[in-house]
Amino acid sequence: MTNENEVPKEIVEKALNSVKLAKQSGAIKKGVNEVTKSLERGLSVLVVVANDVEPREVVMHIAPLCEQKRVPLVFVPTKLEVGKAAGLNVPCSSVAVEKAGSGDNTLKEVSSWAMAKPAAKEAK
Repeated sequence: MTNENEVPKEIVEKALNSVKLAKQSGAIKKGVNEVTKSLERGLSVLVVVANDVEPREVVMHIAPLCEQKRVPLVFVPTKLEVGKAAGLNVPCSSVAVEKAGSGDNTLKEVSSWAMAKPAAKEAK
C-alpha cells in the first residue's frame, strides 16, 4: 500500500456506507469495466477502489480518469469490503456511485475529504 492510498478508517467506513445506501436507494456500477464506462460517460459521483487488487495494472487507470473527470476517489483496504458494500457475495475491485439515493449526506462528506486531500503523485 502506498502513502497516496492511505485513507483514514472513518472515511473508509463512510465511503463503504455510501455505496451500501446507493445500492439500496440510488444507482451503482460494479467492476472495473463498468466503473470505467461510468467515469467516461460522466455519470459517477464517487468511485471506491480496493487496495488489494492484483495485478495493480487492472485498476491503475481509474485514478487518473477520476482526476480528469473531477470525481472523488477513495481507496479501501480489501476487495471483500467493496463487494460486501455493493451487495455481492464475492470480492469486487471497484464500484462507482452514480446516484447517491438516501446516502447523499455521507457521500458529500466523503467527496469533500477526497477532493481536499493533497494530490500526491507516485514517482513510479
